[in-house]
Amino acid sequence: MSSQGPTHDEIDFEFLGNLSGDPYILHTNVFTQGKGNREQQFYLWFDPTRNFHTYSIIWKPQHIIFLVDNIPIRVFKNAESVGVPFPKSQPMRIYSSLWNADDWATRGGLVKTDWAKAPFTAYYRNFKANACVWSGTSSSCAKTNSVSAGAWETNGLDAPGRRRLRWVQKYFMIYNYCTDLKRFPQGVPPECKRPRF
Repeated sequence: MSSQGPTHDEIDFEFLGNLSGDPYILHTNVFTQGKGNREQQFYLWFDPTRNFHTYSIIWKPQHIIFLVDNIPIRVFKNAESVGVPFPKSQPMRIYSSLWNADDWATRGGLVKTDWAKAPFTAYYRNFKANACVWSGTSSSCAKTNSVSAGAWETNGLDAPGRRRLRWVQKYFMIYNYCTDLKRFPQGVPPECKRPRF
């Protein structure tokens, strides 16, 4: 999901290219006011090319939850109270595309796209978006509770959700910007110093 312009907000799920036989990497990122650098990456515990799976983003004023097959893999909490911008004031659109990022996304740019295997295709099934509609000055959700709310949409994660999140992050997370001290030698971003839940 993304807004427009140089100070855009963006919430990403991206599948990174791989060598045949290597695990697929799911890349997540959150941009606020045109600044990203909040990546987390995961190996999936299944082959995403074998069957359809459900990838969800729950975006609320309190947090953003990324889920795969209803299993939370990441929570990005609103940390405006400590000066971290949160995507909340720009309307976003849903985008889906295939794009060449072999300068960085495929093992750090080591693996190049094999254009002989083109065309590349993505398939979608049972696409559903529950969202508020922006009408220029206000959101439809500001007036009514027009989005049917599940527990994770209105609250944080419950105890089973927190256990599943810990499981994914312990066994399948391969990169977390919050632990990358080489990238942030002056100290990790302030949201990384706060509790996960």
